[in-house]
Amino acid sequence: MLLNLKSKANIYEQIVFEYEKLINIGALEIGERLPSCRALASEYGINPNTVEKAYQELIRLGYIKSLPKKGFFVANRDLESKLHYVRAEISKLYSSGIEYETLLGIIKEVYSKEDDIND
Repeated sequence: MLLNLKSKANIYEQIVFEYEKLINIGALEIGERLPSCRALASEYGINPNTVEKAYQELIRLGYIKSLPKKGFFVANRDLESKLHYVRAEISKLYSSGIEYETLLGIIKEVYSKEDDIND
């Protein structure tokens, strides 16, 4: 990964850009573990909070995922981006007053139709 510590660009943005690039070109594969925040910060002589901020942005964008006590891993972007979309839509429905039970009923209905098709 190439970081220019003398650049005017924020370091965390450079980290995000570099990981996006590495993931998009396939240099990092789904499930591959990323260095810990401390390890990456130590390697470049930067603050671990900067790396944490970059990793959080990469999670938000669906590029990586965090597994508690295990670390950060390259996410399945297709799945992660779909789940991100679903979460956003559910949040909109919740904000508009849709009840939990109603939404759960719709999900059960959709899945029961899928089960009928697959039988």
